[in-house]
Amino acid sequence: MFKRLTGLIKTRRAKLCVLGLGYVGLPIAVEFAGRGFFVYGYDTKAARIDALRSGCSYIDDIPDKRIVSVSKKFHPTGDARVLSDVDIIIICVPTPLRVNRTPDMSFILKATRAVSAGLRPGQLIILESTTYPGTTRDIMLPILKKKGLMPERDFFLAFSPERIDPGNKRYSFSDIPKIVGGISEASCKLSGMLYAKVIDRVIYVSSAETAEMVKLLENTFRNVNIGLVNEFAMLCHRLGVDVWEVVRAASTKPFGFMPFYPGPGIGGHCLPCDPLYLSWKARKIGFKTSMINLASKTNLFMPRYVVDRINRMLADRGIALGGARVLILGVTYKRGIKDLRESPALNVIEILQKENARVSYYDPYIPYLDTHGARLKSVRFTPAVLKKYDLVVLITDHQEIDYRFVAKSSKLIFDTRDAFGKAGVRSDRIIRL
Repeated sequence: MFKRLTGLIKTRRAKLCVLGLGYVGLPIAVEFAGRGFFVYGYDTKAARIDALRSGCSYIDDIPDKRIVSVSKKFHPTGDARVLSDVDIIIICVPTPLRVNRTPDMSFILKATRAVSAGLRPGQLIILESTTYPGTTRDIMLPILKKKGLMPERDFFLAFSPERIDPGNKRYSFSDIPKIVGGISEASCKLSGMLYAKVIDRVIYVSSAETAEMVKLLENTFRNVNIGLVNEFAMLCHRLGVDVWEVVRAASTKPFGFMPFYPGPGIGGHCLPCDPLYLSWKARKIGFKTSMINLASKTNLFMPRYVVDRINRMLADRGIALGGARVLILGVTYKRGIKDLRESPALNVIEILQKENARVSYYDPYIPYLDTHGARLKSVRFTPAVLKKYDLVVLITDHQEIDYRFVAKSSKLIFDTRDAFGKAGVRSDRIIRL
């Protein structure tokens, strides 16, 4: 089976199925289809399948014309029977947190069971969903073995962490090195051979567990450093020091320092969740991840801290938070994309509404907002509208926002991203985090 798969991959005759067509799965499916592989895109959401079949993309980084260009090789479907028809299955399903902030493995379990139902000799299964070390071997493998097939003889299993960065214009899919680790050497080799067809550099690691840990280190590194600089921001405010100037000055050191920047919290599919997968696993083996826990706690506190600062700056001007008119600028979790997942703006809005503030928002990417109990419509962006608000709060620093225009037309601004400073806009009506 190993030789057969090797031949199919080398000649691009291997048929693929990407299971889960979200922010990770769709770019992968399109990339392989664009390189000559026949690819099924399987998803249980009918709206996604309908959109793709009509040549429409629902992800910022994949334009409609890209979907059309690969239509002869890329076949979106909601029929799980295709899983038994392909040689390689790449699983890209969500790995969110439950309400109690523990890992929700239901998507991986459901996907693995669907694969197992149609598993046949000669298939390679690769998990890309971020998860805790041991998932591939301890959770997926026993389910797949129930069919009576032997791993590394009849089928192959590996983990390769996704490294998709929505909105990143600097690095394309093929530019970002790919990590692969299998349940054994054969699975690792096959996976690396496959990704080498679409990615410039493949890095082989010794096991699936190592590959799973690599992804968690990458995101925990960011989480901890963002937590550190957010704590610095709170401390600098108390000391009357400009944290943005501190970070800029520290960044001039050519070694031993990497700049991270404070903000209203963290969002997206990785940073708020991934480190907690690791801390959960650590607790299971009796290990306490003190740094991870503290950083996560600090970052989760930031929306509350932003509202506390809002309350104080309004009170200094004789305005009560309850009843105050507050405009949130930018509600997506990062600039330049229409992704709301885990956005700190949603938490800020929710807290403000609980404090009875009259909250509105503007975001060039999100015309309507219906989440966290908020049902709002993006306001018109005119001088007359801006002047109605007691405070404008910059949460997401979209490049489409004219910061000089906002500064000229607003009574008071709270800038949580230093967007106005970066735009060269200075005013005593602009207060920074």
